[in-house]
Amino acid sequence: MTSISRILFSLVALLPFAGSAMAQETMTLDQKVNEVFANFTGPFVSLIFAPLPGTSFPWIVLWLVVAATIFTFYFAFVQLRFFGHAISLVKGDYSDPNDAGEVSHFQALATALSGTVGLGNIAGVAVAVGIGGPGATFWMILAGLMGMASKFTECTLGVKYRNEYADGSVSGGPMYYMSKGFKELGLPGGKFLAVLFSIFCILGALGGGNMFQANQAHAQISGIVGEYPGWITGVIFALIVFSVIVGGIKSIANVTEKVVPFMGLLYVGAAIVILIVNYDKIGWAFGQIFAGAFTGLGVAGGFVGALIQGFKRAAFSNEAGVGSAAIAHSAVKTKEPITEGFVSLLEPLIDTVVICTMTALVITISGQLIVDPASGNYVLNEAGSAIATVGDTSGVALTSAAFGSSISWFPYVLALAVVLFAFSTMISWSYYGLKAWTYLFGEGKTAELTFKLIFCVFIVIGAAASLGPVIDFSDAAIFAMAVVNITALYFMMKVVRKELNSYSARLKSGEIRKFKH
Repeated sequence: MTSISRILFSLVALLPFAGSAMAQETMTLDQKVNEVFANFTGPFVSLIFAPLPGTSFPWIVLWLVVAATIFTFYFAFVQLRFFGHAISLVKGDYSDPNDAGEVSHFQALATALSGTVGLGNIAGVAVAVGIGGPGATFWMILAGLMGMASKFTECTLGVKYRNEYADGSVSGGPMYYMSKGFKELGLPGGKFLAVLFSIFCILGALGGGNMFQANQAHAQISGIVGEYPGWITGVIFALIVFSVIVGGIKSIANVTEKVVPFMGLLYVGAAIVILIVNYDKIGWAFGQIFAGAFTGLGVAGGFVGALIQGFKRAAFSNEAGVGSAAIAHSAVKTKEPITEGFVSLLEPLIDTVVICTMTALVITISGQLIVDPASGNYVLNEAGSAIATVGDTSGVALTSAAFGSSISWFPYVLALAVVLFAFSTMISWSYYGLKAWTYLFGEGKTAELTFKLIFCVFIVIGAAASLGPVIDFSDAAIFAMAVVNITALYFMMKVVRKELNSYSARLKSGEIRKFKH
C-alpha cells in the first residue's frame, strides 16, 4: 500500500503548471456538454431523486430503507445472530482453498468495501450533520445496521447463481440471479431485469464510480499543489488504474486488501486522535446525537430533518440494496453461498456505523458547527468568522476544518485519503461495470479489454471536466440499479432463507466445521 501511495504522490509532484487559455477552453466545452446532457437526462435524474409528496425525503431512499427493514425482520436479525460467525469466515477459519472461486473472503470484503468507502464518508457525512444536526448520526447508524441485511440477501444470491468457468474464473451478480434465479423459480421477466440492471450498472460505473472520483481527486490535489490541467491527473490515474484492472479480479483484490485497511486505519486513526484530545467532550457529543435524533436541537426540519439526512447518508454511503457488492462477492472461493452473505453484512457496519460515525463525532466535538439564526440550519464556522452554508460542495471543507481544529496538518492527510478513496473506488467499480458489460456482450478477452480501455478514457474525461449533469445522471443510474435489484430480491428472498436454514442446521449439528490449514 505504501508503495502505491508513494507512486501516486511522486507522480503528482511532477505535475506541470497549468495555462489559463486551456482552462478557459475547457470551461467553454464543459458548459456546452453540461447544457446538452442536462436537457437530455434531466427528467430521468429528477424521477430517481424526486421527493415524496409534501416532503424533502427522496422516494429512492425510502425504497432502500424499507427493503432493509423487511430483510432484517424476514431473516430474524441475521446481522446480529451471525456476526461472530462472519468474523470467523473473514479470518479464513472455514475456508477450503480447493473451493471454486478466485478470491478469499477477506479479499472479496476488501474489494466491495473499496467501492463504498469513499468521498461520501468524508464530505457526505459533513453535509448530513451540517444540515440535519448531530441527530442525523443516530439515524445514519440505524439505517447502516439494517442495511446489513440487504447486503446479506443480495450477496448470498450472487454466489448461488454465479457462472463458474473451466479456467477457474467466475462471473456473478444481480444480472445472473435475475436471469437464472427467475427461470429456476418459473418467474417471467428475469432476463429483462438483468439487461436493465446491467445497463444502469455500466452507466453508474463510468460516472459515479469513475468520473466523479477522478474529478474530486483532482480538485483535492490541485488545492494542495496549485492549479493545473485536470487531464494530467486523469492520465496518471488512468495508467495506474489500468495497470491494476488489466489483471482482473485477482489483481484488484490483491491491491484492495492492502489499500482498504491502510486508508481505513489512516482515517479512523486520525479521528481517534481527535477524540482522545477531546475525550472530555465525547459524552456530550453522544448526548447531542441522541437528543438531536428526536428533537432536532433547533435544526430546520427538527426530528424529520435529522432522520432524512441520516437515512440519506447511510443509503448513499454503503449502497446496501444497490447490488454492486454482490458482483465483487460472487468471485469468492466457497461452495456455500450463504457464507459470503455473512461476510458481506460486515460492509455497512464498517462503512457506515464505524467510519461515517467517526466523521460525525469529530465534527460534533470540534465546535465547527454553529446555528444560523436566520435559517435555523447548522453552518460551517471557518476561522471563527466567515460563515458559509454547508452544501454539497463544501462538505470536505467542514470535515477538514473539524480535523484541523486539533491537527493543523490534517489537510495533507485528507488529500491522501481522498486520493486513496478515489483510486480504490475506481478499481472496484471497473470490475462491476466489466461484469455488466460482459453479461451483455460476452466473456471474451476482446470484450473485456474494450471495456477496460473505455473505463480508463472516462477517468481522463472526469478529471479534466466539471460535467455536473453527467455525474448527476450516473448517480441516478446507480440508484436505478437499486430499483431493479430490490424488486428481484423480494421475489427471491425465500431462496436465501432456505439456504440460511440449511446452513444453520448443519453448523449446529457439527457437519460444518472449521477447516484445518
